[in-house]
Amino acid sequence: MTKDYSILTREELIKIVKKQDAELDLKSYGIVWDREKEPEQVVLDCENNLPILKRISKKEINTDNSDDNIFIEGDNYHALTVLNYTHKGKIDFIYIDPPYNTGKKDEWKYNDKFIDENDSYGHAKWLNMMEKRIELAKNLLKEDGVIFISIGEQEVSNLNLLCSKIFRPENFLTLISRISKTASDLGNHFAPSCDYVVCYAKNKANIDTSNFYDEVDEDLYTKEDKDGKYRDDVALYQKSLKDIRPNQKYFIDCPNGSKVIHPYSKLDEIMRDGDGRWRWSKETYFKNKHLLVFKKTKNSPLLDQDGKQAKYNIYTKSYLEDRKDKGIKPRNFLIDKKFLNRRGTDYLKTLGVDFPYSKPKELIDHLMKITHIPQDAIVLDFFAGSGTTGEAVLDINKEETTKRKFILCTNDEGGIAKEVCYPRIEKIIKGYIKQSKKSEKIKELRGNLQYFETALIPVERIDSINDKQRHELTEKAGWMIAIKENTFEEVEVCEWYQIFKSRDSERKTAIYFREDMDKFEELAKKIKNEKTALYIFSYGRIDKKLFRYLGKNITIEDIPEPILEIYKEINLTLKAKSK
Repeated sequence: MTKDYSILTREELIKIVKKQDAELDLKSYGIVWDREKEPEQVVLDCENNLPILKRISKKEINTDNSDDNIFIEGDNYHALTVLNYTHKGKIDFIYIDPPYNTGKKDEWKYNDKFIDENDSYGHAKWLNMMEKRIELAKNLLKEDGVIFISIGEQEVSNLNLLCSKIFRPENFLTLISRISKTASDLGNHFAPSCDYVVCYAKNKANIDTSNFYDEVDEDLYTKEDKDGKYRDDVALYQKSLKDIRPNQKYFIDCPNGSKVIHPYSKLDEIMRDGDGRWRWSKETYFKNKHLLVFKKTKNSPLLDQDGKQAKYNIYTKSYLEDRKDKGIKPRNFLIDKKFLNRRGTDYLKTLGVDFPYSKPKELIDHLMKITHIPQDAIVLDFFAGSGTTGEAVLDINKEETTKRKFILCTNDEGGIAKEVCYPRIEKIIKGYIKQSKKSEKIKELRGNLQYFETALIPVERIDSINDKQRHELTEKAGWMIAIKENTFEEVEVCEWYQIFKSRDSERKTAIYFREDMDKFEELAKKIKNEKTALYIFSYGRIDKKLFRYLGKNITIEDIPEPILEIYKEINLTLKAKSK
């Protein structure tokens, strides 16, 4: 109902105006959407439950002595909550392929209900779902980490604004357009042929720009002169250059004796608004004339000395040797056929895996290569789908002899974890028979995998944990701690403590479960003189000075308080945003 301002006093009107002014001051450019009317149950679960991970030993894969990759089956919100303890600030590279929210009936669920095009809050529900998960994922990235998110046209604008809100606009890297399909005529007004990859950095200021480059394709350098192999790179005329410089307007002599110039408002050598531009100044032109390539064409954008369309266009040479070491800046438009969606689908058929929506592994491989992530990088995909990211990491490890690791998170909706993603990774690691007209054994990529399922420990409230629940969390957090310390071989477990060691046997992790210290010295003897991360139960924070006698090789950590602090912080942040 519209308020009748005529009955208000002067003081009341001033109060309303001041309030509106204050609200306007708070507004800024960005995205606004309807907040949740029905909060996600998986998120509510974390208000009175503690997420943990249970190891499924029968699905462990061991083929060599490399570090273990991690597979987590369960809702990715629960998985990301756990990873905020085990991997906060440790992830180098994230790639996700979330639901595109096209309105298809079986595309994605919200509170166990599929969201279709008739849901008037479909976009808002999608944004609420994505915001919570990207916020948690941001915590996991290193300060020079990057995230790539595949998305369709339905949500690309919303996603970009959402990421700008979470990562800040200054950390935007680019929006990649990718030709995803050909010969499609399904659209009502346009035939949809491409999708997008939204790219952000955790902190762009920490990224060395020299690490962002694409490899030079030597096959493109088909011409050769006395200085070596070269290609015709870019046209000397570029109308996109906006700055006005007098020495960017001049005539160039062509092989047939004619002169050419870019489009102009008046035929002289004074640069004016609206004139075209050479990329080079006149001084640069005289210095580098030997780098020009003249091509005859019927569609030249240039004019001759009489103001008529020229017979030539002019390009600049790019020599292979000059580009090899530096590489080239990666393009944000992918048109190569290897990036088509059908490549991913067709490839899975050769594995005997039935899944119609797999991204081509060449896409993730390309993104990792152009960002040149470290050789021991950790790569995360929390919408793992068919496991394309995992295979891409194994591929690049074999190609470059590196030790990158992956973490894949997926639920088992429609059997995607157990019947698609895990079988694919298992086949790739162990080797498989190619399903085609001519069956052939494909050599394994090798690697190791630990399989976990998410689980919940019930509590009354996340911010009010009793002593019994603290003990239960400590006893059940062993594999979370093993993940955190990268020590996956269980050496011993009893009611008092648990011991793990790394694959190279150079490090151990030990957890003492009890407040009662009767068996503590027994555990201390078993890790004596070994490099060990020792987690000791306490109701808060312990005095680490009390354990100096164990030696410098023993690092003391608290348990379970650090886990509880992270879980409480996540819940408090979420509640604050929902108000």
